[in-house]
Amino acid sequence: MPEANEHAQTAAMTTTTTLAFAVRRREPVLVGPAAPTPRETKRLSDIDDQEVLRAHVPFVFFYRGGAHAAGGQDPAAVIRRALGEALVPYYPLAGRLREVEGRKLVVDCTGEGVMFVEADADVRLAELEAAGLRAPFPCMDQLLLDVDGAGGVLNSPLLLIQVTRLLCGGFVFALRLNHTICDAIGIAQFMSAVAELAQGFSAPTVTPAWSRELLEARSPPKPAFPHREFDAVPPSPPPPGEMVMRTFTFGPADIAAIKKHLPAHLRKTATTFEALTAALWRARTAALELPPDEEVRLVIIANFRGVPELGLPAGYYGNACVPLAVVTTAGALLGGSLGGAVELVREVKAAVTADYVRSTADLLVLRGRPCVALANLFLVSDNRHAGFHRVDFGWCEPAYGGPADALFVVSFLVAVANGDGEDAVAVPMVLPLLAMDRLASEVEMMKD
Repeated sequence: MPEANEHAQTAAMTTTTTLAFAVRRREPVLVGPAAPTPRETKRLSDIDDQEVLRAHVPFVFFYRGGAHAAGGQDPAAVIRRALGEALVPYYPLAGRLREVEGRKLVVDCTGEGVMFVEADADVRLAELEAAGLRAPFPCMDQLLLDVDGAGGVLNSPLLLIQVTRLLCGGFVFALRLNHTICDAIGIAQFMSAVAELAQGFSAPTVTPAWSRELLEARSPPKPAFPHREFDAVPPSPPPPGEMVMRTFTFGPADIAAIKKHLPAHLRKTATTFEALTAALWRARTAALELPPDEEVRLVIIANFRGVPELGLPAGYYGNACVPLAVVTTAGALLGGSLGGAVELVREVKAAVTADYVRSTADLLVLRGRPCVALANLFLVSDNRHAGFHRVDFGWCEPAYGGPADALFVVSFLVAVANGDGEDAVAVPMVLPLLAMDRLASEVEMMKD
């Protein structure tokens, strides 16, 4: 339990209700592998170390009290022990990144460990649920508080984890990931390994695989596609007004309502991702009131683990996604139909081939790892199938598990349950306040 040298802080955020509570944190510690691991240097792939991934991304999981709590077990202690055990097969995660020639990223497998913080909050999960288990989360800055020296991409811990016990016996597991080392599926695989070990498994069900050399650029690099996602265009100036975040939730009836606006052949075949992404792209573009002749771009993050020609092994936990762009004008997007936008999304999804992935790696190396073009960008990453909502440390599955944040140009699709207990999709969006009001009106029309 908490000791005298902890930090006590009060967190408050206004959502639909004002929720304030104290969070008391112990001193951060490094948790290393529980057994000796190889001391070596491993190269990241050329998909891993692209510029857009050189950042930390937060995730959060809310758990109710359960069997372990009834038995008096401390979730922070259980998870800390399992974390050390999981870092034995996943030992690169306990290392540190550095750059070598041409800014190439490598991980020094030093075994130094990941940053771990345990804390206690004077709040119950029911209170957090009443405030809304959707981004923006109440007091997220205290449930995953930054630690000095842990925020860099290079020479810093690759993971920051905070386990916060709640008054009801539940807890919050929050994690910040250096995105160059894992994608969503990769970090969910690692978390599942920790969860299995927390439950008493002798070893993780999935054996981790490094194999980053399979996604190296060719020599010499020879990109073979236009790759509009990396267009060398200046970013759009930020729109005026205070930025706000709001999460929109779409249940089965809402998805069905959106698909009613599609022609018959698409109504039966369009996926939830295709219909929802296309509809939100159009709604967001309308809400921003962009000039009709301005280019707008949708970038989807496409998983290529299932492309057999690439030969990625089961258990691969590196970045196995590429960005794919659709570019049109605001006038063409809004003047066309929802069906036309769905067709654009479908066409770009079909581009995920082994040749396209290799071409992407080649372009990134040839052009010095350019950033994704930010001009009028809407980037969508589908996290529904990563497995976050199934991570069970022994306290059952989370009430919410997934991304903790979104950006003006980046949104996620997250698996949640709606108010009726049905499987649903949550999409956090960030826009200026007036544009968000317009977007909310557009979303309501989408659901009619």
